[in-house]
Amino acid sequence: MKFGASTFIWVSPFSNATLDLADKVSRMGFDILEICIEDPKTIDPESVRKRLEKTGLQARVCGAFGSDRDSSSGDPAVRGQAVDYIKKCIDFARELKSPIVAGPMYSAVGKTRLLSKDEKQQQWQLAVESLRKAGDYAGEHGVKLAIEPLNRFETDLINTVEQGLELLDRIAIPNVGFLLDTFHMNIEEKDVAAAIRRAGSKIFHFHTCENDRGTPGTGHVDWISVRDALRDAGYQGPVVIEAFNSEITEIARAVALWRPLASSPDALAAGGLDFLKRLFNGDQVTDPHP
Repeated sequence: MKFGASTFIWVSPFSNATLDLADKVSRMGFDILEICIEDPKTIDPESVRKRLEKTGLQARVCGAFGSDRDSSSGDPAVRGQAVDYIKKCIDFARELKSPIVAGPMYSAVGKTRLLSKDEKQQQWQLAVESLRKAGDYAGEHGVKLAIEPLNRFETDLINTVEQGLELLDRIAIPNVGFLLDTFHMNIEEKDVAAAIRRAGSKIFHFHTCENDRGTPGTGHVDWISVRDALRDAGYQGPVVIEAFNSEITEIARAVALWRPLASSPDALAAGGLDFLKRLFNGDQVTDPHP
């Protein structure tokens, strides 16, 4: 099992000016740096690739989806921007040797509306059409798309694995699957382990975060059942800690992070990595649900 850390733990946006983060993450013992492409203009992929090679880290790429990158927008121009942005992330993934591009790419984060049945079906259809275009482009370039269900407070479209499977069925492209995240699943799934098993071979990427979005192992997520379900699903990819820095005002506001969840970003990452290594390597960990 390989372990990764999201750039969001420390910085936003990630850029060439924050490349030293790769050295820190490598020294901490991570295998993977998950890079969020918030503003493509701030990142030179060749420089990032060289720094990652120097530190021995692998890359994973995720996207950031605001209102101007909404694949299910009623505005064709906005949908076009969303597809173009996903394609740009795919190009970055190729250059950084990331096998996936991940994120909630079906809609804009924070888009929550109570729609009629017909309006909802239209939203679904627009998302499917956009993601087919992006999925085809990804397939042509040897990249997979990992679509992330979010909790109800962040999207009105895909909240659960069941809904995500319906979306994947409608897209019907084999290189389009899931990014699952324990924070969102803890809110939306009635049985997190059962949902992981149901997603099965469609899981392309996995985020770990505690129920309060803090350090894995410090809250009430049932990590032992999560681990066992991932094994039963045959998941062979990395587990990545995704958390956020409360001192970065824009991100803190976007994810409703009103207080620090660890003494420092380094402490969150180091503590989470220690716990996850013990969990997945079979060492003794405390079962929060004895």
